[in-house]
Parts: sequence; structure tokens; C-alpha cells
Amino acid sequence: MELFEEIRREYEFGVGTILGVARKLGVHRRMVREALTNAVPMEKPTAKRERPRVELVVGFIDAILDADRKAPRKQRHTAHRIYTRITEERPEVQIGESTVREYVRERKRALGLLARETFVPQSYVWGQEGQVDWYEAFADLDGQRQKVQVFVLRSMASGGAFHWAYQRATQQAFLEAHELAFHYFGGVFPLLRYDNLSLAVKKILRGYRREETSRFIAFRSHWKFQSEFCNPAEGHEKGGVENEVGTFRRNHWVPVPKARDLADLNAQLLASCRQDEGRLIAGHEETVGRGMLIEREHLLPLAGEDFDLVEAAFPTVNSLGCVKVRTNAYSVPLDPGRKVQAKIRPSTIEMWHNGRCVATHERCYAHQQEILVLEHYLDVLEHKPGALRGSKPLAQLRQLGLWPASYDRFWQGLMERYDRQKGTKEFIQLLILARVHGNDKLRAAIESALDMGCGDSAAVRHLLTASELVHIIPAPLPVGVLAAFERPLPNVSNYDQLLVGGWGQ
Repeated sequence: MELFEEIRREYEFGVGTILGVARKLGVHRRMVREALTNAVPMEKPTAKRERPRVELVVGFIDAILDADRKAPRKQRHTAHRIYTRITEERPEVQIGESTVREYVRERKRALGLLARETFVPQSYVWGQEGQVDWYEAFADLDGQRQKVQVFVLRSMASGGAFHWAYQRATQQAFLEAHELAFHYFGGVFPLLRYDNLSLAVKKILRGYRREETSRFIAFRSHWKFQSEFCNPAEGHEKGGVENEVGTFRRNHWVPVPKARDLADLNAQLLASCRQDEGRLIAGHEETVGRGMLIEREHLLPLAGEDFDLVEAAFPTVNSLGCVKVRTNAYSVPLDPGRKVQAKIRPSTIEMWHNGRCVATHERCYAHQQEILVLEHYLDVLEHKPGALRGSKPLAQLRQLGLWPASYDRFWQGLMERYDRQKGTKEFIQLLILARVHGNDKLRAAIESALDMGCGDSAAVRHLLTASELVHIIPAPLPVGVLAAFERPLPNVSNYDQLLVGGWGQ
């Protein structure tokens, strides 16, 4: 800018010619003409630099960003996450993070994936406040992509956080997740801050006053903490947990996690929470885990007992061997007409009768569904073997991929050896043995029998109990008795003959 001013002044009040100004100031004539045309220099395009290293991972980065276009909006890769994956999955490429950031920024701008948020930093004393929120995420459970609701409680002083996933964000799940978080932190925060979620708030009154649900009030009284609620549509008032959700999602929900079931997913989330304890937050002198240990001394002590979260119902077993809980039917191994107690939890439903748990089911949040367990019907099927082939419990097992093909092969072999009725009954009696030995051991015994070319149910029973035979080492015997055992073994070709009487003759 100063050079342009000097050029214009020299032309106007000095030499007066373009060539003279250029020679006097040592610049090109083009610059003199440009300065005379406009007092403000034109912005010049940035020269493009060669990036030979980034060319080695362009395909890798583009594939990630292209997949992100189909991924949930809040579960897409950041530039740092992409750089981390390059170091882990492409260690042979030595590339700087700034180079990756620059390329990712250009590609995201071209793809329309850029988004920015601003957060206001806060300061808190140890054990002062925790913030609570729910967020949605996607996970591949047993090969199927499902949306889950994730509870998070974050400490505002240490930065520690607890994440736990549920199928539905019910009040029961909400309260249970609080207790799990309290045990994770080793104490209770004196103050917890929330949105105006319906699980805790019935009605928003004037100012900060709220009409809360009676169950939440009882839960808060049990754990002795206080609650505060943000103004409506003012999520930035609990910016700490909002920031935690974004950080955790980018680092642990990207790429979309894979798990066998919800329990396996929560085990992964807990491991991720433990991993984040080694993180050092900007402005903190200690790691998150170290801060949690310091903060634990400032939290309220845990209650002697957890709050009773179980909801109870008392359905009656119908003629199909099921009880109806909410809108769904769950099988039980009881005769029709019996009344059971159903203990309803966020993830499971337990059926109790005469003081013992007779069945446990994963809770179903769909409507008008039948959740059936084949094992509950085996006693009935033993008397009605013809009903097995077309039974709904068997169809559900096949649909879930939990019915091994080896079972069908062995079942078919029994029907060919005997007849359809007797062969099926023999097979049902084998299935009943799983109550004692377990499904894994029964499956291994059946597959071992098939491998040996044996299709007899007696062979499966022998294989189930073979590992339970214990070799007993007797006390030392007299020399005369030992001499008797030194005789050569009888020449017995049949192993069964040897077991029956070879040693005693």
C-alpha cells in the first residue's frame, strides 16, 4: 500500500512519466500502471504448491469424505480424525497434519461439509457441577444399522464424562443412567444442569421455576443433589456437555461402531470413556483422569442403596405360553393360568414366579410383537413333537441366525434312522440337555458326532459327559497287588467288551 502511494505521488508531483517512475523506484512499468489505475493493490491469487506427499493418500481421504456424505451428520470425520487414521492405517506415508488439514478443508468446502460452532469457555471449582444431556447416534448392531439414544453426564471441573446407550430415552433409562454415572465418578455432583426434557419437567413456569415429575423428585431426593434447568432453546447454557458430545462423537462414533448387541456397544463406550481419562484439556494442568481423582473428594457420597427403578406388572400366562407386558407378548416356561410378576427394566424384562426368576427377555420397544424362546416350549414339544417344525420360536431362531445348520442335519438323520415322529422326539430330548450343559456344549457335541459320521443321540449324550469323567489317582498299593496289574492286557478287539468285563476276567 505504501509503495502504491509513493508511485502515485512520484508520477503526480515528480518525474511525471511511467518509465521515469519505474526507473527511479526500481519497479516494473506494469506496477506503475496498476498503481495509477487503482490506489488499492489487487489481491493476487495464492500460488499453488506442489504436494507430492498428499497425493499418496488422496484416494484414502476422498473415500472417507465420500462415505461421510452418507454417514449421520454428526458422525463425520474431522481433519484430525482423518490424520489419525492415516497414521494408523497407512503408516508407510509420512505426512504432516497441517498438510492433511489443508487438503481436507479444500475438499470439505467443495463437498459442502464445512460447519463451525463457537463455544464460550467457563471455569468451575472441583465437584461444583455436572451437566446432563441426550444425543442420537447410529451403530451397527449385529450387522444392522440402528439409531440409539445416548445419555451423557459430564463433570465441568475435571472434564470427565460418562456415555451410555439405550434403545429409547425413557424415564427409567434416564434414571438408571444417572446411577451408572454416579458409580463411574465415585460420587454425586451437588448440582446437575439439564435441558427442559419431559423426563424430568412436566411444565415450565416463570423464570427458572419448573414443575417436575414426581418420580424425578423422588430420585433427586434419594441421591441428595440439586437440579437446574436451562432456559428454553438456550442449549449454550450447558455448553460443556454440548462440547463433550461433539468431541466424543467425532473421536469414538466415527467411523460408525460395530457391536454384537447393545451390551457390547456400551462396553465399547465405557472403554472409550476410560481412554479419554488420559486426555489433557487445554487450560488444565492435569489429565482428565487425574482431575476425576481429585474431584472425587469433593462429591457427595454414594447412597447406601440404589433407587428402586423397577416397574412391576402381574400378567397371567395365556394358552400360548406367553404373558403380555405393555403391548408385547413374552414366552415363559409355565402352564397357562399362572400369574407371574414382570419386573420391567430399561433393557430387560424378568419374569418371576414363586420367588424365582423363570425367564429373562431383552425388552422390546416395538408394538404388538411376540418374543419367544424355543427352550420354554421344549417340555410341551416333547409330547407334541410334530409341532416343532412349524413353531414360531424355531422360525425366530432361524431368522436371527441362531439355529445352526448342524442341528438340521442331525435332526434329519434321526428322522431317517427312526421315523419322523420318533426322530423329532429324540432330537427334542437332546435340546433339553442344553439346560444342564449349555447351548455351546450341545452344539459342539452334535457337530463332533456329525464329523465322526455318527447320527445316534446316544453318541451326543456320551460326548456331552465325556469331559466330566475324572481320572482318580489312588493311594499307593501293596507290591502284590501291583504285580497283578503288570499282566499284559487281554487281546480284546471290541472296546465295549473291554469296558464291560475285560479287566475283571
